[in-house]
Amino acid sequence: MKSDKTMYECTECGYKNTKWYGRCPSCNAYNTFEEIIINNEPQKRSVTAVEKFRQRSAKLEGLDIPEYIRTGSGMSEFDRVLGGGIVSGSAVLLSGEPGIGKSTLLMQLCGTIGNKEKILYVSGEESGAQLKLRAKRLGVSASELYVLNETNAANILAEIDDIKPSIVIIDSIQTVYTDISQSSPGSVTQVRESSLLFIGKAKTEGFSVILVGHVNKEGGIAGPKVLEHMVDAVLYFEGEKQHAYRIIRAVKNRFGSTNEIGVFEMTDKGLCEVPNPSETLLKERPKNVSGSCAVCIMEGTRPIITEIQALVSPTVYPSPKRASNGFDYNRFCLLIAVLEKRLGLHFSQYDVYLNVTGGLYLNEPAADLAVCLSLISGILDRVIPDDLIAFGEVGLSGECRSVPITEQRLNEAKRLGFNKIMLPYRLAPKDLKGINVVGVRKLFDAIRTPDLFLPKEKE
Repeated sequence: MKSDKTMYECTECGYKNTKWYGRCPSCNAYNTFEEIIINNEPQKRSVTAVEKFRQRSAKLEGLDIPEYIRTGSGMSEFDRVLGGGIVSGSAVLLSGEPGIGKSTLLMQLCGTIGNKEKILYVSGEESGAQLKLRAKRLGVSASELYVLNETNAANILAEIDDIKPSIVIIDSIQTVYTDISQSSPGSVTQVRESSLLFIGKAKTEGFSVILVGHVNKEGGIAGPKVLEHMVDAVLYFEGEKQHAYRIIRAVKNRFGSTNEIGVFEMTDKGLCEVPNPSETLLKERPKNVSGSCAVCIMEGTRPIITEIQALVSPTVYPSPKRASNGFDYNRFCLLIAVLEKRLGLHFSQYDVYLNVTGGLYLNEPAADLAVCLSLISGILDRVIPDDLIAFGEVGLSGECRSVPITEQRLNEAKRLGFNKIMLPYRLAPKDLKGINVVGVRKLFDAIRTPDLFLPKEKE
């Protein structure tokens, strides 16, 4: 019989080699190699077992469309992201930075479902007493909530067989290990094999499983990339720890849209849903301040209005500083270059800072026009009217290009009391009662708009 073989595996990308490397040759990550032991004993597979589990092909026309049973979580923002609720037999991967509120969200989820559905909460990081303290702080009371402190996958599966829960929560998958592999918990092999066991059992027996995943230094989900392909939905829990707002974003969803987001506010009593994010984000908007412009972006089917702030001040450095928070830095520098070239504004003599309020990150081109207006307002030190909102894409020649889903943006702006809307010329409606619609072809047309940049009022 051959002896076991020692290999080294990268925990970031899964690259294997017989030698240890300080830097992975595949993904260039440092100090990510872990020692694993490969069992060289041949595994015997019987012919009868292969025949037993063999699947036969079937005609597409003869297949039945199953009716997916969804369980409402009692949290409308969470259900919105999943497409209407938790699907029975599905596997959901929830990821986020440490301390962002993943365990708080799951405990509140148990409180809303745990009185009507049986839930098994498996914690590999916290004790039962810690979970009890969190539940008491959040005011969670669930008669059908079971807590298990275990990291061995076989023992967890045995407990699932005994309890027969409707939902299983694994917090977190990086702490679980299986005897199939000799590597340490959290390694690529352990995460992959443990996840396969839970997902396979969930698909077979029809319960839902929620896996909590850690993130690496780059912000991606730690462990093998194949983990994201194995599950049915991948949710990212985003937000700045210094801000109160948290966002759940679906980057993959086999049972719903990947464009929806859920907005929450972190309070001393846990996470509170924010059904109307626009009103919340604009509540503290200052008045009579230069460099501020409202913008309407689309997150799935939901229009959200937020504020873009720009600060332009004379530089004291040989090379002026540029900083962007909530907006792509490269896109930010590109728009500054467009304003310098097409409008003759000399930003090279100023430090420029850009901020999106509320901790949101705008990755939609529709925010370009509002960013440009806030930068122009900042360098001229003139105020944009509070009742003006702008959206549209800006090209390299300074032209304003169309963006989709215009009608919903206009209705949301009208609902929140904006009386003046600036948008690309092709999208401008001819008759919008009570609203002054300004269609612009280029940025030069925007700055020539009457009463756009007003002088500051004396305080």
